[in-house]
Amino acid sequence: MSKIYCQLSDLPSLVNTVKAGDELFVSGTVYTARDAAHKKIMELINASQPLPFDIKGATVYYAGPTETRPGTVIGSCGPTTSSRMDKFAPTLLDMGLACMIGKGNRSQEVVDAIVRNKALYLCTVGGAGAYIANCITSCQVIAFEELGCESVKRLTVKDMPTFCAIDAFGNDIFKRG
Repeated sequence: MSKIYCQLSDLPSLVNTVKAGDELFVSGTVYTARDAAHKKIMELINASQPLPFDIKGATVYYAGPTETRPGTVIGSCGPTTSSRMDKFAPTLLDMGLACMIGKGNRSQEVVDAIVRNKALYLCTVGGAGAYIANCITSCQVIAFEELGCESVKRLTVKDMPTFCAIDAFGNDIFKRG
């Protein structure tokens, strides 16, 4: 297993070298989206409307940050259970989503879509939201502000600790133990 420091924008060129179990410290742009935001994104897709961000090459972080305290960029920002987004993930991956960050295992349909699209699923530690918040250097709500913590936010992260849970070949740490 390797320890990799990388820019999220470089993931497409690294996808064939990242293996399940590798530690990745990622930097760059991620978009937060949870259940309610995914539902609205799918409504936009079904209505052939533009999405709030370019899905091609993007990274989505399944998180709903807590309220930002004065003097901070963001509140606690830990991952939510990824399997709740499994019904949406194959469509987004087929549209060009490059990476997802969350916690927990994924369905076989999602694993198949990861392999088909040469994408990655990264996990970060649940319960470490305050620590992860320290890796976030900027936060901007870009869509669905009415959803509060579940709005879509553009985050800039620096050396956010993750590990590859499912690689582009379908190797899955949750299945191998």
